[in-house]
Amino acid sequence: MSTTTVTDAAKPTTNTIVEELGFPSDPNNLYTQTVTTMLEAAECINLRRRVKLILAQPKNEIMVHFPVRMDDGHHILFKGYRVQHNNALGPYKGGLRFHPNVHLDDVKSLALLMTMKCSLVRVPFGGGKGGIKVDPRAHSVTEMERITRRFCSAIMDVIGPEYDIPAPDVGSNAQYMAWFADTYMMSNVGKDAHNGLRVVTGKPVEFGGSLGREKATGQGVVDTLVELLPEVGLKVEGMRVSVLGFGNVGSWAARILHDMGAKVVAVADHTGAIRNDAGIDAHALAEHCQITGGLKGFAGDAITTDEFYQTAVDVLIPAALEQMITEREAAMIDAKIVAEGANAPTTPAGDRILSEKGIEVVPAILANAGGVTVSYFEWVQNKTSTYWDIEKVDRELNRHMVMAARRTVLARQQYKVDLRTAAYIAALDHIGKAYSVRGIFP
Repeated sequence: MSTTTVTDAAKPTTNTIVEELGFPSDPNNLYTQTVTTMLEAAECINLRRRVKLILAQPKNEIMVHFPVRMDDGHHILFKGYRVQHNNALGPYKGGLRFHPNVHLDDVKSLALLMTMKCSLVRVPFGGGKGGIKVDPRAHSVTEMERITRRFCSAIMDVIGPEYDIPAPDVGSNAQYMAWFADTYMMSNVGKDAHNGLRVVTGKPVEFGGSLGREKATGQGVVDTLVELLPEVGLKVEGMRVSVLGFGNVGSWAARILHDMGAKVVAVADHTGAIRNDAGIDAHALAEHCQITGGLKGFAGDAITTDEFYQTAVDVLIPAALEQMITEREAAMIDAKIVAEGANAPTTPAGDRILSEKGIEVVPAILANAGGVTVSYFEWVQNKTSTYWDIEKVDRELNRHMVMAARRTVLARQQYKVDLRTAAYIAALDHIGKAYSVRGIFP
C-alpha cells in the first residue's frame, strides 16, 4: 500500500481541520467523532490537506418537509433528509432510515461511513444517506406507503439511477423500496422510464431485487469474521456469540453463524435481553421477532442489559444503532472480538476501553459493508437486465469481503495501527489515489 504524497504548504493536524470547519465541540457529537476518526487515519498516510477538507464535509445536505394525509383525514408534516457525502469513485449510494430520532448529524455521519465502505470493498460508488423522522410502528401500512411515496417525490430531483441510489436502512424495508421505485418510475414517464428501476436497491426480488440482498449485511459480517478469526486463534464451530439488536443485520448474522456451528448464547433488543448457555435457536427467535416485533417472551432466561454485556463470549455483534457502546458498556464487555454489524455502534471513549482490554474490534466500515456490496450487484443486474443465482451472489460477496479484510490486515501490519484505523487507511488510500489523478476542479 503506497503513501499519498503531501504537496500542500503545511500538513494540518486533525484538530486544525475540525476547528477550521467549525465542528461542534460536544465530544458526544456523532459527526465530529466520525470525522475525527477519519482524519486521524488520514494523517497516518499523509493524505493531502485538500482531500481531508473535501472528505470532512458532505458535498450536499438536503432537508425537506412534506405533508402527508393520515387515514383519519388529518395531515402531518414530516422532515426528511438526503446527504450526499462524496462521489469521487462513483454515484452516491446509501440507505434511507425511517426512525423518530433521525437528525442531520447522524445522517451526515452515515453518509461519510458509506464513502469509506464503498472504497474499502472497491465498489464504484460514493457515500450518501437519508431518512425520515418517523416511527413506522406508529403508522398503518397505507400511511407508510403515502409517506414513502411523498418523500420520494420531495427528493426526486436530487437522486437518480446514475447519480444517487438509495436503499433500505433501519426502519425501512424492501416494500418501501418498491413504493419508492414505482413513484420514481411513474414520475419519469417515457421510453427511459424503466431505467428508474435501479434508482433504489434492496427491492423485492419480484420487482428487480437481488437474491441474497436481505441477508447481505449479516452475511458480510460472517464472511469478515471467518476471514479474521485465525488472527485471534478462534474458529466458528463452537464459538460463543452474543448479538445486540435482532433486526435484519443481527438476526441474519446469528442465523448464519448458528448454521455454521456457532452457539448464540445471548441476545438483546429494544424489548429486553435473554440468555441460554446451551444455545438460542436463532431461526426460531427470528420468526418470533417477525411476529411480535421483539424478543420479549421468547424462551430463555430473561436478563438485564448489563448482564447481557457481561456475558462471556468469543464474539459480540452490536447490530442495533449508533453510539450504544460507551465507556460504561465497554467496561462490562467480556469478549475477544466485537464485530460491528451496526454503523458506528462504539464511541471513541468506548473504543479506547475495548483496546485497553485487548478486545479486537472489527470496524463497521468493514464488517457492515455486505449490504452495499450486494446493492451494487443488484444495480448491475438491473442495468444489464440479468439475474444472478444465489450462489453467484454469495460467491461474489465473499470475494469482496475477504479482499477488504485482507486490505485492512495489510494496512494494520504496515502502519502498526488497530483494525479500525487500518480499515480507514485502506479506504482513504484508494480515494486519495482517485483525487491524485482526477485533480480538483477548476
